[in-house]
Amino acid sequence: MTKHQSEIDERTNLAGSNKFEMLMFRLGKDKVLGQSELFGINVFKIREIMAMPKITPIVGADKSSLGVLNLRGQVIPVFDLPAIVGCEPETGLNILLVTEYARTVQAFAVESVEDIARLDWKQVIPADASGTAKSLVTSFARMNDDANGEQCLAQVLDVEAIVQMVTPEQDRPTVTGKNIGAKLRMKENTIVLAADDSFVARALLEQTLKELEAPFEIVKSGKEAWERLNVLADQAEAEGQSIYDKVGLMLTDLEMPEMDGFTLTRHIKQSPRFSRLPVLIHSSLSGTTNEDLVRKVGANGYIAKFQPAELAGAIRESLAGSPALAAG
Repeated sequence: MTKHQSEIDERTNLAGSNKFEMLMFRLGKDKVLGQSELFGINVFKIREIMAMPKITPIVGADKSSLGVLNLRGQVIPVFDLPAIVGCEPETGLNILLVTEYARTVQAFAVESVEDIARLDWKQVIPADASGTAKSLVTSFARMNDDANGEQCLAQVLDVEAIVQMVTPEQDRPTVTGKNIGAKLRMKENTIVLAADDSFVARALLEQTLKELEAPFEIVKSGKEAWERLNVLADQAEAEGQSIYDKVGLMLTDLEMPEMDGFTLTRHIKQSPRFSRLPVLIHSSLSGTTNEDLVRKVGANGYIAKFQPAELAGAIRESLAGSPALAAG
């Protein structure tokens, strides 16, 4: 086995145990507080890290755009990440992070890369706990500062929101009845339960489920979803029903604070109480490695973000033949 394949396998196994690796980097001083903070992004989103190469500017581009990079024959848009989040680099834009997100490739210029930290999702606090739910930060990772033994926080960026910001409006995903297709006819009091930590993703999910006319609830982490499932199961039992009378489908992201989608799916599929509940993974972590792991933990399907028509089709397919659908 090659060293590269061994590293991939190791990271894959980490994801299956509610752990992940986060690339830590700095963007310079915050324009408001004047401090240089740590930021992070899941290593699975990183395709390549390189010293700042030559960038070709684009006439008339948005101020967050630095231009494009010709990377081995592929033309990739390059964005000024400090400018996007409101920081001022002290030493310039020195490093380029080439990222793969939801079937797209783009690069972000940063000031410096610090380290790769191995974390448990339990160490990650949802951003809404500090009143920043609609910022460009989804959560905060609690890190140990080896220099002085104190704990510090790294801000986990909402890549989905950032990519949405820098994508031209005409190229952004839209949810309309035309591209969603046939409506769902679900039994009364039966819902689709969805989990996603990105406010942008939650908004698009809500639009899609409304267009499908599917009753739903959306929570912000795997932990919240697992707790809500158990509450609904308790209610169902008290009413002489089963969880399948309350929830027709679990629709979940993979990267979430406290409990990731891999762990949530494994909990569901290994529980006698929920094992027959369809689980559909909806994630920006595209690629065969993640899709293989999705199958390993027992999910019923995987759909890369964010293609409304494909998502709607995957939801219909996951619910095909389900008792959650109304007869007729």
